[in-house]
Amino acid sequence: MDNHDRIIKNFQQLVSKGQTKVRADALEIIEYGIQKAIPYNGTREIVKLSECFLWIGDHKIALQAIHNIYFIGAGKGSYPIARAIDEILKDKITQGFLAVKEGEKSRLDHIEVYESSHPLPDERSVFCAKKIKEILDKAVEGDIIIAAITGGSSALINLLPDNLPIDDLKTVNDLLLKSGASIGKMNAVRKHLCMLKGGRMVVYAHPAPIFTLTLDTAPPDLPWPDLVLADPSTFQDAIDILKNYDLWDNIPPSVRNHLEKGLDCPDMETPKSLAAYQNYLFSVADPRSTCLAAAQRAEELGYSAHILSTYIEGEARELGIFFSGLANEIATRNRPFRAPCALISAGETTVTIAGKPGKGGPNQETALGFVNKLYTFRNVACVSIDTDGTDGPGDIAGGITDATTRERAAALGLNLAQSLKEHDSSTILLALEDAIMTGHTGTNVMNLRVVVIE
Repeated sequence: MDNHDRIIKNFQQLVSKGQTKVRADALEIIEYGIQKAIPYNGTREIVKLSECFLWIGDHKIALQAIHNIYFIGAGKGSYPIARAIDEILKDKITQGFLAVKEGEKSRLDHIEVYESSHPLPDERSVFCAKKIKEILDKAVEGDIIIAAITGGSSALINLLPDNLPIDDLKTVNDLLLKSGASIGKMNAVRKHLCMLKGGRMVVYAHPAPIFTLTLDTAPPDLPWPDLVLADPSTFQDAIDILKNYDLWDNIPPSVRNHLEKGLDCPDMETPKSLAAYQNYLFSVADPRSTCLAAAQRAEELGYSAHILSTYIEGEARELGIFFSGLANEIATRNRPFRAPCALISAGETTVTIAGKPGKGGPNQETALGFVNKLYTFRNVACVSIDTDGTDGPGDIAGGITDATTRERAAALGLNLAQSLKEHDSSTILLALEDAIMTGHTGTNVMNLRVVVIE
């Protein structure tokens, strides 16, 4: 792959030290996986336009029967979907609005692109939600709505209930992100603090059909496109989650009041079924295809490829330790796999934070957790990356470590164990020049990890 085509901008820096061969191979495998996850091509395969018809999947719609085509979107991976729609439909789009993460500077000809806030919501999130609600309210019978909803939409758009200030919502999100709760649990709370989420977008669109393009339609709790999905969780679930993670007494009174009010007001509850509405969902990229592409490249590079799982959740640091245990076993006893091999996985890990944290993110902690318990000196490398290009609140996408990392860290006077304890992984990785930089990748299909054992 030519350097100018690379997603990883500091590729040459990352392979200039340590065990260079396995580092280069691991990064190459990751690159191919992310390339497959970019949803532009998947969107163009699903949405097609002829002289008389618009095809969305297996839905064939006569253009003369359509009054207006509206586009709405939000998410860290939504821009490539919107770009494909903009190129296909051009001026057939009556109105379009897309909320993207701050820093996405690309713009479109027929769809308004607005930079919003992530990972914590702010006033821009409210503005974007209101713009989307205005478009939904315009739609009538004979119109259609095309939506692009991907990960990150929970922060990027928020239609607030009455008497719930945005700063209070921001506080709740911050507490949830530090709690170690899974994305499914966090979203169960968020859906009951926003008037768009939990399927309400579909309700507002009625009677117009809504066709949603997203990055995955298969995970068990479908966290990404929950704006257009019926919500099995309840106000009671949201309260229980906050109490179980010891957050209930720390959240603002306005949030507690709203959630408790929802217990006694069935009309406030999110819809539990959307069967009465025209609601269609399409996947234009997913973790399974991403891992398969990574595995294919690993095989081409001479490794036996093993996709361990696309559903891995849990504490990021502990996952790194688990992978180091596997690597130690393979390197010394050739089990459960024989070297040379590549271990590939995807999933959404979390970090539980107590006290004031340093700078870092779950993928960086996975990479450092891996090397902190790595005992072999064979050629071994671990790459862990957030496919959207931002791991945590900073601009680092993830990290790479190998069997020389501890030695290099010690030479610089860096304490890996202390860094992990203080959740300060970015400081270590930047000092080692092992922090991965990509910028916005144009996708977001969970975290992607590769462990290469030569």
